[in-house]
Formats: sequence, C-alpha cells, structure tokens
Amino acid sequence: MSIRVPSRILVLGGGGREHALAWKLAREAGVDEVIVAPGSDGIAGEPRVRCIRVEPMDRGAVVALARAEAPDLVVVGPEAPLGAGVADALEGAGIPVFGPMRAAARMETSKAFCHEVAAAGRVAMANSRSFGGGDLDAAVRYVGELDDAGHGAVLKADGLAAGKGVIVTTSVAQAIELVPSFLAGRPADVPALVIEARLHGPEASVIAICDGTRAVALPPARDHKRLCDGDAGPNTGGMGAYSPLPDLDDPAVEAILDTVHRPILAELARRGTPFRGFLYAGLVLTADGPVLLETNVRLGDPEAQAILPRLDIGLAPILLAAARGELPADVPTLLPVTDGATVAIVLAADGYPGDPRRGDRIEGLDEAAALGALVFHAGTVARRRPEGGFGTNGGRVLAVVGDGPELQQAREHAERAADAVVFDGAQRRHDIAADAPAPAMTAVAR
Repeated sequence: MSIRVPSRILVLGGGGREHALAWKLAREAGVDEVIVAPGSDGIAGEPRVRCIRVEPMDRGAVVALARAEAPDLVVVGPEAPLGAGVADALEGAGIPVFGPMRAAARMETSKAFCHEVAAAGRVAMANSRSFGGGDLDAAVRYVGELDDAGHGAVLKADGLAAGKGVIVTTSVAQAIELVPSFLAGRPADVPALVIEARLHGPEASVIAICDGTRAVALPPARDHKRLCDGDAGPNTGGMGAYSPLPDLDDPAVEAILDTVHRPILAELARRGTPFRGFLYAGLVLTADGPVLLETNVRLGDPEAQAILPRLDIGLAPILLAAARGELPADVPTLLPVTDGATVAIVLAADGYPGDPRRGDRIEGLDEAAALGALVFHAGTVARRRPEGGFGTNGGRVLAVVGDGPELQQAREHAERAADAVVFDGAQRRHDIAADAPAPAMTAVAR
C-alpha cells in the first residue's frame, strides 16, 4: 500500500475524541505536527501536538487558520461544525478536508433524512414516522399503533442533541405524555420528532472511513449510553466503550458494510451529495440480524478512545486518500488491528448530563498513566500554580483506557486505572464490558 502521508494535519475539536485522534495521528511515521483547534490543555500535552484557540463553528476563522498553517489535511472531529458547513467552506477554499459536506452531514443532523436515505437504499431500520410541530394528534395515534403491534416507542428529537435527544419509553402513557415536549413551538412543516418501534438486542457501533464510494471499517465497538450501571439512569453522550465485540465477527462486519454503509453511500452519491468522512452505523443486533438504529457522520465518542489504540495501520494517509475520493484498492476492507482488547471508562462531572459542575481538582492522572493506561481529556482545564494539574471543565471529563489480551483483562486494567483518578462528585460506571455477549452474530437483516 503506497499512499502519501500528510506531514501536517489540522484537527477541529477539543474533546476526548479529538484527543484520541491527535494522539493516534501524531505517533505515526511521516506526520511532523498535528494542530488541534481549539484543542485543550490536556491535548496540548501530547508530543508533536499544538493547540490554537479557534472556534470550529466559525467557518471564516477555520479557513483563515487553515490558510495560515497550510496543513496537508483538515479532519473535522465533532458533528456540529459539519452540520454548519465547515467542510464546505474548507473545500471551497481548496483545502483538503476529511468530513462530509453539509448536505451529506444530514445523515446525522436529521433523523428523518437518515430514515429516508436508508429506505431508498433498502437498509433495514426500525419502523418509524416523523412528525412536525402541528402533528401532535398523529404522533399520539402512532404511539398507539406501535403498542397495538406489540412494540414500545422510542422518541427521537430530529436534530443534533449530543447523544441525549432520545427517550426509550417504558409505557404508552409515558410516550403520550412526552410527545408534546418534542413538538412544542416547532414549525408544522419541518420534522421535529421521529417515533420508532423499539428494537431489542445488544447495540454495536461499526464506523467506516468513506471516500464517496468505498468504505473500509474500523474495528467495531460497543458504547454504553446510560449514566449508571445496569443501563439505568438518563441517556448520556456515552459512559464507556469496548472493542472488539465477541458477538460481531469479521464476516458480520463485512456483511454490515455491504448492507448498510455501501447502500447509503450509493444513495447519497445518486443524490449528488457524495459522502467522504467517518460514517458511523449504530446498530441493534436483533434475533433476525443487525438493524440500523442511527447514523452519525463522525467518530463515536467514547468509541474512538477504544478503537484508535487498536489500529495497526497508519490512519493519516488513509484519511487523506479518502478526503480526495481516492481510497486505493489495496487498503484492506477491514483495517488491521493489534491483538487484544481495549476498554474505555468515562469519568463524568457531578451533575452530568444535566448541569455539570466545573472546577473540581483532578488527582491521580499520573498514577493512572503509571499503570499503563491511556487517559484522554474531554472536559478538563489546567489549574494555575501553585496547585497545578487539571480541574474539571465539562460534563464528560476523561476517558481512561485499559488494554489486555482479552476483554476481561482489559476491563480489569481500565478499572484499576480509573480507580486511581479522583475528583469530587465523579460519576462513572463499573460494568463496562462486564457482560459482553458470547455468540457471534453473522446473520444480516434485510
């Protein structure tokens, strides 16, 4: 495989996903410098990484930064800048960018659009309907129809919600009570709410690097969305992840690329909006096979923190080739990984996912690193001397990643390292990868 390696890379974003990206890219042969905007104090501590305080949502400022720094490639980390057209602005300025244009980014910014594209590509998804602000009666009726058919209702806000705009209802009464909160004040002719039939089975994340037509898969991972052990508590942006998945083997991942990613790429290309970026498929592994739950247009967070340390191939040249629409045929469909497993445990601030507290002193980061764990910063800030160190500065504060020859050892490693990190009000789960399913999933729903 012979692909040009970008020597200077600009990564947009400043969370845990972008820390993991910067860590991975800066370690690769041929990469001289990774610039992260805005980055963070924690990210700035990585070798060959420099942070510049530029707002990723400001298209003009991002283009000006890219012109001034002259990177060989810009990688857009979060979904919001993609939905705001930052990739369009960079491409319009002739700057190579990995991340979809605004029209293709609707695969995440509109759940109704995702269902529309999936249906056109014959991709299996849950039965659903979308509703605008004037459709309250119709939405309530649809909840009743799902119940009559033996299905629970899942309510999803049609738009970006940082992974928290979804409510899995437990009764018809709860669903009917909550529907108005999704529709109030919304235009009648614009989708505001998608109601889906509830699916049952473990979830999985399969993320592909796409060049508009071709898709190559990163190792699959499993995210844990609920705040508390046993999948209790409110939805969050993700409280931990692990990779690989014992119940999703390589042939199953290949089949998912064939039945999910490639049909979506083909349909978007047919519409004149080719997709170049990370295409994230959130799946439910039902008894009949994998069914698409959602798509995102970027790396998952915290999946990235578990996936990227497993990659046994240079990521930078693959991203540059995909940005140009030219993934070589000899890039493996399943990107190679190291032996073993990884488990990422998220430590969140007091009050998350509502109103997280900031400013609590973090202790034990050196101890976690001494145990051999990776620590990726998501919501931290450097504290002024004489104390020094870091304090909390956001909802999800850190991801602590342990590895091992098998999932159990990786989990024990991550738990020991996470135990070493202490701050007031810290929230975390203790069951990440504790009950990984055993049987391999090979059937694919159509």
